[in-house]
Amino acid sequence: IEVARSKQGIVLSQRKYTIDLLAKTGTLGSTPLDTLLDANIKFQAEVGKPCDRGRYQRLVGKLIYLAHTRPDIAYAVSVVRQYMHNPYSIQMDSVIRILRYLKGAPGKGILFQKQDHIKVKAFTDADWANSPDDRRSTSGYCAFVGGNLVAWRSKKQDVVARNSADAKFRAMAQGICEVLWIRRLLGELGLSVPEPLMLYSDSKSAINIAHNPVQHDRTKNVEIDRHFIKEKIEAGLICTPFIPSTEQTADMLTKAVHRRVFEHLCTKLGMYDIHA
Repeated sequence: IEVARSKQGIVLSQRKYTIDLLAKTGTLGSTPLDTLLDANIKFQAEVGKPCDRGRYQRLVGKLIYLAHTRPDIAYAVSVVRQYMHNPYSIQMDSVIRILRYLKGAPGKGILFQKQDHIKVKAFTDADWANSPDDRRSTSGYCAFVGGNLVAWRSKKQDVVARNSADAKFRAMAQGICEVLWIRRLLGELGLSVPEPLMLYSDSKSAINIAHNPVQHDRTKNVEIDRHFIKEKIEAGLICTPFIPSTEQTADMLTKAVHRRVFEHLCTKLGMYDIHA
């Protein structure tokens, strides 16, 4: 991981690692792409022709390590890593597409700027039943401290959500766990974190479930998460404001988005290329 310092702040990147990866895979001279995954393609198991599992696993493993400083590839990597046990040509083509995207900006990283506050906030989202194989949803969250991105994740949920509100409510629970952990860590470092911690969601249904003390059939399947979130809200630790979908930063961690939206969200995540 490379560290670059300037008056603007600190940038973490993995430029040399990326260039070495492109050279080893023979994609250093390929035409770069603006986006990672085709938004019109749905990934399914055993589609196309079987490919070299060992090579596929090595490539995906390197991309997982690269994602430590590249939140822009987090969703794409989470998708291709689901097929490491039995990859086919459609998944290998997507891995090559990720490499071609990296060719366009190998030095892109995360910018950390000095701020006059250490407010903690997070954005959570979920794409309901987007996996054709098992109809599980994908959760995504990104957490900021003092306006700087410090944590992000894109992961398929462990169970099938019965509706979109369920999926986004589970994503909210994961986001709350993350910001509470960040708050505890900052406390151990002797830093006082302003409360409440902000958790932004673009689902009014999920927010209403979090604030509704009445248990009914719709929330039985998320009962534990509901009580957990309700307890934190009542204690004044968490605030769950609504945010429009167009400004949902975690959107790119749950699905493939179009280029203009993708570039806008990368900027909101604080991604910066000092070599551009």
